[in-house]
Amino acid sequence: MQSVTLISATNRQDSNTEKVANYYYNQLKEKGINVMLLSLKNLPESFLTSDLYGSRSAEFQSIIDTYITDEKKFVFISPEYNGSFAGVLKVFLDAIPPRLWADNKACLVGVSTGRAGNLRGLEHLTNILNYLKVNVYHNKLPISVVDKLLDASGNIIDPETQKVIGLQLDGFLKF
Repeated sequence: MQSVTLISATNRQDSNTEKVANYYYNQLKEKGINVMLLSLKNLPESFLTSDLYGSRSAEFQSIIDTYITDEKKFVFISPEYNGSFAGVLKVFLDAIPPRLWADNKACLVGVSTGRAGNLRGLEHLTNILNYLKVNVYHNKLPISVVDKLLDASGNIIDPETQKVIGLQLDGFLKF
């Protein structure tokens, strides 16, 4: 059975990014895919000062073992932070041995309350993932004005957005 790890790429609590990640999670489950969701808000507080510089904590090693080591496909749901992606995602990528990323596949989704859907951040992330030898799926989806596409429960209610997400996932699963 195919397996996918979703990464909600912010450590912000109650974020729209995580709401979108949960939507992707549910869509993948409906397609019969084995899917796990890693929210970067659940990283150990000390990982910036310990795990980034080689002093691996048991908690962060467990995250690596569960969500990264044996996985081959990743979906990054990345919010726009100052024209790029969240710094916590860069630290997360840097704290994991590059060999664990090599030859895997990634699908990228940008999330923004603005009109560009984090297009610049997706390009920055693509460059870093390419450097880590990750094959990035060509259909990167910028989700603009995300706050207007969600209902009070955090569900995506816009039919066109639902459609393009479905098309993106179908293509990525064949990638």
